[in-house]
Amino acid sequence: MLDIQSFSGFDSAARAVLGFLQERIGFDLWMVTRTEGQDWIVLQASDHGYGVEEGDVFRWADSFCCQMVAGHGPRIAPCSDAILAYAIAPIGRQVQIGAYIGVPLTYSDGSLFGTLCAIHPSPQTEAITDNLDLVELLAKLLSTILNVDLYAAKQTRFAERAIAEAMSDALTSLYNRRGWENLLASEETRCQQLGYPACVILLDLDGLKQVNDAQGHANGDELLKQTAQALLSAVRRQDVVARLGGDEFAILAVECDRAAGSLLMERIQTSLMAVQVKASLGIAQRDPSSGLFQAWVEADQAMYVCKRSHSKV
Repeated sequence: MLDIQSFSGFDSAARAVLGFLQERIGFDLWMVTRTEGQDWIVLQASDHGYGVEEGDVFRWADSFCCQMVAGHGPRIAPCSDAILAYAIAPIGRQVQIGAYIGVPLTYSDGSLFGTLCAIHPSPQTEAITDNLDLVELLAKLLSTILNVDLYAAKQTRFAERAIAEAMSDALTSLYNRRGWENLLASEETRCQQLGYPACVILLDLDGLKQVNDAQGHANGDELLKQTAQALLSAVRRQDVVARLGGDEFAILAVECDRAAGSLLMERIQTSLMAVQVKASLGIAQRDPSSGLFQAWVEADQAMYVCKRSHSKV
């Protein structure tokens, strides 16, 4: 029995729907997924044999779902090998698939968010096609809840920023380290639940100590302020900019995939050059299997590689 009143949001609704469908229809693996560029991300999974876990990432183009969304295969295939698009899909060479169910999950504008899908190692009878209306209805229900949650996530993000204003750096008015860590943790929760992409960018000024020593701390403070303003002019409204301490700055680029992250890096570098601020930068994309705090570590490592290369010039 599916208790709709127990849903507290997209995450709990997806888990309930997966459990209900597995009990009602069977199949060894049911998933709710999100597509992001070339990635096919598992947000929730009810797995009984395939070893698929939440946070796993596959290639979207390899999947049956990609073919289904493109109209090359049916939403329910009792014998997937009988459908050419599914028979030649690369995912079929990675895992054993005898039967398939897949329905799109969409944003409010009708564009693709991901899929509600299932696979089973052995073919099934034609009778499973009778479940198409049920699966499509539940996919529409999840899409509706998803869009409510996406809107709520944006509103919550604004509220968090207002609260975090109290955790700001006195010199630059950017978020301080505590504010940064709180906002990073909150965004990681949203990324886990809704599959948002995100990037972390770390920046370390080249030569702040020399400015302080040669020109005085007032000039050093002015350099920090110029850097803060350059970063704020380059990022988007939804991004987080923080001064972690000393000459180190950080940017959390929310809802930002690899391509958008690269463009953001270019804008930041252009903005810094415009005010003649020299800095070392590092960027890392959030991996769904390790999260934003690991991306912070990786961006820091990339930034120090950049800094070492600058010191050799």
